[in-house]
Amino acid sequence: GAGSGGAVELRAVAAGRAGEPWPKVPGALGAGLGQWDPVTVRVWQHPYLNVFKHFKVEEWKRSTKEGDNFASMHVLFNYIQLPKTSTQSLGLTGHYLYLLFKPMPGKYFVVHLDVTTEDSQVVRISFSNLFKEFKSTATWLQFPFICGAAKGSVYECTARTSKQGKEKHLVGVAPSNVRWTCLMLDLHYILSMYLNRRYSHLKSIKLCSNLLVKNVYTSDLLFEPGVTFSEARQAKMAFHGISPMPREMAFPVPKGENWHDRYDYIRYVYEMLLFKEETWSAFRSSLPSHFREKHETHPEGHSSMWGRGNLVDHWDVICSWCWYSLRLTCFIQAGTFDNIFFFQRLLPDPILKLRTIIGFGGCSTKWALWTKNSSAVVYPCHAIIITMQIETGEQRFFIGHTDKVSALAFNGNSTLLASAQMGHLSMVRLWDFQKGKCLSMFKTHVHSVSSLSLSYSGAVLCGIGKDGHGKTMVVVWNTAQVNQGGEVVVLAKAHTDVDIQTLKIAFFDDTRMVSCGRDNVRLWRVRSGALRSCPVNLGEYHSLEFTDLAFEKGHSADFVCSKSGHILEIDYKNFTIRNARRLLPSQIQHSHRREKQTFNSGPGIAINSISVSSTFCATASEDGYVRLWPLDFSAVFLEAEHEGPVSSVSISPDSLKVLCTTSTGNLGYLDVQSRGYNTLMRSHTDSVLAFSVDGLRKQMATVSQDNTIRIWDLASMQQLYDFTASDEMPCTVAFHPAQQIFACGFSSGVVRTFSLTASDLLMEHKQHRGAVTGLTFSPDGNLMFSSCSHGTLALYNCAAQKSHVLRVLGNVVSQDAEHSPNALALSGDGRFLAFVGPSKYTVTVMDAHSLDELLRIDISILDLDSTSLDSALRICFAPMPVGHLLVSTSSNKVLVLDAKTGRLVREVSCVHKLSCSSLALSEDARYLLTAGDRVKTWPSTLTFSQVYIGHSEPVRQVAFTPDQQHVISIGDAIFLWDFLAVSRVESPKAEAMYNPASVCVSTYTYLLNIQNINWPSCSRCAITMSKVRLILCFVLEPRKETKGPEPQHYIRPDSYRHFTPRFKASALPKSVSYPPAGNKGLKLKAVIGYNGNGRGNMVWNPDTGFFAYTCGCVIVVEDLHSGSQQHWLGHPEEISTLAVSHDAQVLASASGQGNGDSRCQIRIWNIQDGTCQKVIFHHETQVQAMAYSRDDRLLVTLGDYSDRTLALWNTHTYDLMSSTHFLEPVHEVAFNPLSAGELACVGRGAVTFWLIEQWGADISLKVHRASIPDTIGQVELTSLCYSTNYLLYSGTNTGQICVWDTQTNRCFMTWEADEGEIGVLLCCGNRLVSGSNTKRIRLWSVAAVQELRLKGSDARSSSVLLEHEITLDGTIVGATFDDSLDMGIVGTTAGTLWYINWAESTSIRLISGHKNKVNEVTFSPDESHCATCGEDGSVRVWSLTSMELVVQFQVLNQSCQCLAWSPVPISRGGAEGQHVVAGYSDGTIRVFSISRTEMELKMHPHSVALTAIAYSADGEIILSGGKDGLMAVSSPRTGMTIRVLIDHKGSPITVIQCTRKQYHDFGVEGGELWLAASSDRRVSVWVSAWLNDKCELIDWLSFPAPASPEAPSSLPPSLAAFCPWDNSTLVYVGFGMQKEILFYSLCRKQVVEKIPLSHFATSLSLSPAAHFLAVGFNERVLRLIDCTTRTEQDFVGHDDSVHLCRFTPSGKRLFTASYNEILVWEITST
Repeated sequence: GAGSGGAVELRAVAAGRAGEPWPKVPGALGAGLGQWDPVTVRVWQHPYLNVFKHFKVEEWKRSTKEGDNFASMHVLFNYIQLPKTSTQSLGLTGHYLYLLFKPMPGKYFVVHLDVTTEDSQVVRISFSNLFKEFKSTATWLQFPFICGAAKGSVYECTARTSKQGKEKHLVGVAPSNVRWTCLMLDLHYILSMYLNRRYSHLKSIKLCSNLLVKNVYTSDLLFEPGVTFSEARQAKMAFHGISPMPREMAFPVPKGENWHDRYDYIRYVYEMLLFKEETWSAFRSSLPSHFREKHETHPEGHSSMWGRGNLVDHWDVICSWCWYSLRLTCFIQAGTFDNIFFFQRLLPDPILKLRTIIGFGGCSTKWALWTKNSSAVVYPCHAIIITMQIETGEQRFFIGHTDKVSALAFNGNSTLLASAQMGHLSMVRLWDFQKGKCLSMFKTHVHSVSSLSLSYSGAVLCGIGKDGHGKTMVVVWNTAQVNQGGEVVVLAKAHTDVDIQTLKIAFFDDTRMVSCGRDNVRLWRVRSGALRSCPVNLGEYHSLEFTDLAFEKGHSADFVCSKSGHILEIDYKNFTIRNARRLLPSQIQHSHRREKQTFNSGPGIAINSISVSSTFCATASEDGYVRLWPLDFSAVFLEAEHEGPVSSVSISPDSLKVLCTTSTGNLGYLDVQSRGYNTLMRSHTDSVLAFSVDGLRKQMATVSQDNTIRIWDLASMQQLYDFTASDEMPCTVAFHPAQQIFACGFSSGVVRTFSLTASDLLMEHKQHRGAVTGLTFSPDGNLMFSSCSHGTLALYNCAAQKSHVLRVLGNVVSQDAEHSPNALALSGDGRFLAFVGPSKYTVTVMDAHSLDELLRIDISILDLDSTSLDSALRICFAPMPVGHLLVSTSSNKVLVLDAKTGRLVREVSCVHKLSCSSLALSEDARYLLTAGDRVKTWPSTLTFSQVYIGHSEPVRQVAFTPDQQHVISIGDAIFLWDFLAVSRVESPKAEAMYNPASVCVSTYTYLLNIQNINWPSCSRCAITMSKVRLILCFVLEPRKETKGPEPQHYIRPDSYRHFTPRFKASALPKSVSYPPAGNKGLKLKAVIGYNGNGRGNMVWNPDTGFFAYTCGCVIVVEDLHSGSQQHWLGHPEEISTLAVSHDAQVLASASGQGNGDSRCQIRIWNIQDGTCQKVIFHHETQVQAMAYSRDDRLLVTLGDYSDRTLALWNTHTYDLMSSTHFLEPVHEVAFNPLSAGELACVGRGAVTFWLIEQWGADISLKVHRASIPDTIGQVELTSLCYSTNYLLYSGTNTGQICVWDTQTNRCFMTWEADEGEIGVLLCCGNRLVSGSNTKRIRLWSVAAVQELRLKGSDARSSSVLLEHEITLDGTIVGATFDDSLDMGIVGTTAGTLWYINWAESTSIRLISGHKNKVNEVTFSPDESHCATCGEDGSVRVWSLTSMELVVQFQVLNQSCQCLAWSPVPISRGGAEGQHVVAGYSDGTIRVFSISRTEMELKMHPHSVALTAIAYSADGEIILSGGKDGLMAVSSPRTGMTIRVLIDHKGSPITVIQCTRKQYHDFGVEGGELWLAASSDRRVSVWVSAWLNDKCELIDWLSFPAPASPEAPSSLPPSLAAFCPWDNSTLVYVGFGMQKEILFYSLCRKQVVEKIPLSHFATSLSLSPAAHFLAVGFNERVLRLIDCTTRTEQDFVGHDDSVHLCRFTPSGKRLFTASYNEILVWEITST
């Protein structure tokens, strides 16, 4: 019985309804009932099946009346299972399952449904209020069930519960007022959506306590409760596939009441609008005949395209509906032929194919392996693994590693290759060697794996590395299942204190290993999941440094070699040494002949590697020799000498060849039979800087940081010549266009020309003082040009072999620009020379023959919207006669300029993640190559690119070969690519790049006007797809008569909606020393500031109180009641926008590229615990808007004007569902609150309406583009918002608001709402809020708009009333209000968040910060307040307890450069108060009273901008320093300048600091000690007695800098401070010989301590409490150094260079500044 407490089982019943015989169902109740007939099954189960009645459950289960007037089944402390055993099946095929039940109040319940798929896989679908979150596996789906009494769907229940806060539990026990519920599950959709499987039938049902169950039904029909049959007929619900619920299934409803007021109806169903077959038949018939013939059959070579390239194989109609089996997705547009756009891509794809790489090693030169057949070798080249055939030299590549490969290993038959890469957590990849396919990739959790070994069978992999504490770690993995798609699992791992250089798995036993290292040889074994080792007793050889080991196959011994020349033969069975030998230097005889090596006493020769075959042994030694020995080591029988130390040696499997590698980058093998040596690869051992190609002789010259110049044959890629410069580094190289001569520029400034025929130096020119940055010959070879880092430009006559100087110009080439090997650009006809200079902001064009200046172009003024100056980096002339000049800039743009006028023709943004280091155009100007972090190829339109990976370091130069058949790129190695583009012979090559009419288009567009099709209209989705134009894009053969589209220029549109990140000169750190967990010295306490540069980067949920905004790369979650903050870190760059789900459980945030990513980063955060759940990537530039759908199942993300991509994400998994690329910028996107499947976006003159349709895992987007009325004119629609009554409002950049009817998709009304662009719109009910760039936010009453909707175009705007208006301090960039629009929060570009209350007409600052850079932070002596100043001219005083703004002093049109707080209150006029003094850019000093909040004094002691200011220790004197190096001593009482100090004249003062001292300290009388530092690395120390008018210099420090500095573009500041724990010590940091902090003793007059740094410091502060020192870096890292223990901890969270850090007087807090954001840290260490 139900109350028995045990499991209740059902009898096997084999009876049909009403006594009918049971139909034949597969595996159904009653085995052996015959074969399944699907037609019969569907017929007898139609229209629905009563499961309880069918199985007569009421006969053996207790039924009771439970509160309602119908019988129900108790399920208490037990379960009901249908059928009885798991071997039977219900065989119910209904599309939908209906469960009528009521959870027991305060209890839990579980329901399990076992369903069978078409491939006979059983999947369990469970739902319960026990589950806290959705979980899924391949065979089990778990859905959390939310018990509540709300109406409507589960999504509406969830949203209302979250927003209104009336229910305490979202997931948990059922509340006391829980109601009877009808739950409907779409079993087809659930399996298709989550598991990509097709539903067959329902196998079993298990109902587990505690719940009341009325019944269970299955059906193929979609039933709607609470609707009568007459109402259904009137609404024509049957047309949409919906039927009223049968009386047997319906809950009883008392007369006069509503069904939905008493019960809950929860649907988990996939709803979409399907079109009838005749609709699509009409569509197909409208296609042109040739179109149908070609593309319905799809001959080979034709493919349809949508977005990323989904292919449509054929047309297919399924059931009674027309549908595509692989989803033909189309562009749909309204309008005329003017709206048609072309879909282009770069063909072929890919256009570059990697052919050859010249390079070897990178991380190490000891890894090179033979394949099993001894015909090929495998070796790493930085991040790429290369297989080379030794006979042909043909290369094959394994690409996938993101850092340099640190180890390689083969299994016994060379079918499985293992590789590891260096890095913080090494990544290991396993490859199918024959197919070149990566089988598995996994993290090792080991730092920099240094050695790998695969067992002979390939089932076991062993690796060596270091753990987080620097201890050696050995890990063993099980790789047996990797070929079958299985995972790699850890078998065992061990930590050890001993050093291990090499570890190898024994060929006879996968569980045994041998290792060697410094002072040890150990034997290892895996047993019972543990890795254990025991040492070999080495006896007298215990102190040797062993380097390598090798097994002697067939014997129980292995050989180990050492740095001292010893070779030990180890018996690994008995753990003993069998033999010991030693390699000694040769004995020099009188005949000066070298004798063969022997093993005697004396100093030995270091052996780096050893390899053993069945007949002989090979050794590689430090003296450059490879020696072959018999196994008894009696004498050398063959040896080969190399240019440098031999790193490794390996005998081929056939024992006929010996592979050798050297530390100088050479790879070769020794042929044992012929005794000949074959070099396979020579390579540079450091980064390659520049190259030049001789097109006549097919030769290439390269220069490298390894101080070598090498000449290569392009056909064979073999090295021909090698020149070495021991004392200077070659920087750039150029081949003479006609003669066998090349020129090379060196770091010393010398330019040398060499003859290849004579292998001799021809000329040496010493016109330059700095490193040569540019070197090129004229096309005819008569002239040569060179430039250097000191700005000198030289012209040479090279008509004869002995060149001579014609003209030298000084200070014409930029000295600030980044040093480059290709700083000079020459036009194709040799008439013009271009370069960056005289400053980095200008490009100069000269006459190449006379060096007369023709044109100077200022790059910095071309972008009017930029907040920072743009500088030029690289230049390139377009082929003649185009007359254009391409310039890459520091803001990652490429500018196309007119070379004659300097006019900007076009620009391309976000060319590379890093700066563009090289530009190269093809001869026909159809293709552009750019280099940065990667190589990119661009078509003539410059609208899109192909990206090529492979280089592990930034690419320094890229260029076409003269024959245009290949591309060469250099950086870590030399890459030769095949260029696969077909050359054009018909079109003029010079016009192709810029003349759209000459572009040969390979993509054609078919416009299909299908007005004769009656597209169905759906009342639920309120979209009528009528009279639209459908555009299908197909890749066809080119037609000569077809003209290409107009080129798309990615120019910022006339809308402030688009996010543009602030330009930053800083770079992300390559490595960070994160503090250990639980032992952080700093804790981020508060962030001061709001990023007004963001767009929609503030969210607030008035129901839950969740409030978040961004500041730089930090998300600040603030409690509006207490003011406490949480900080979510993780974004590498400035956050552009935020979006919060409707249930306030998830937050999405977006930022730009970083951390090596090629795309923007979108992070998904769990609001409850503040953790990042997912990081997704898709957009290439910036994400400017995001939004969640009404049911929170979808997230849409919108890229900016350069990205032009709209992406749709599934929020269950955050997998990309769809991506659409636009040809025009889109400004805003929003979901329809009435329908989860509808959204709209706005752009140039139109609103685009989208309908999202899903079928299983596939998705289709239906699009309707509705243009604005012609009367409005050409405008940009910049903002939009939906209303809840089928209205959509959109704002324009000219101040109008347009109202759209979403049921007809037409604009029926407009009104003038503002004088500027409307960027923010919010609507609720009859109220509308608008925000614009006129700084105004307005509240409108739009109650009459709904009535006016029916009037159509006759609607007038007079019924729209302006209720309120508030003017704020900047352009409105974000706003959120409560549901009634009574109160809300608004963000502005001034960096302020305002609280707005319309009822009270008030605006209150919630969050405020500096708009521009923060220059200083200072503190009151009692630490109750702090003051900040910035470039915006403001001085702001903050309360340190609440971090709220107390008072602000604003000076217009000036920048506040420095600030200081008076040490003691100054009496003035009898009133005591605290003061701050501020220095400004106009040379003035202002003293402000904090208590009276007014300026008390203004002085003007400087004629230039102030850079530093300080109060004397007693507060009676103000010391100030200016940009000209002059220091003024002023009185705050009288305003008089007492004296001016000129000691630092000529160099800006960076620091002034004062402190007290004992009167007679340092032998000078005076009670005050102060210092001044200037940017020329000089520090002066002074003693003063101001009352006695005494100021004496006691020390003058000058810190050296490198003679030829390779410094950053802007030098780091010179900073100095007195050490708080020792006033006689001065601390200095700045640009110098080393990156370090210096402690200088004033008593001992010398540096007494140094602390090394990883980078040059940009800020410095010392704690007055503990011996802590804080340092900020340009790499956006803050470092805390404990000077006592010398421990360092790095902290991230800054968006730019940490240019300011200040400890509070108590030392309990640390303030840091990065541009305009201020971070407050709490000191947690003691």
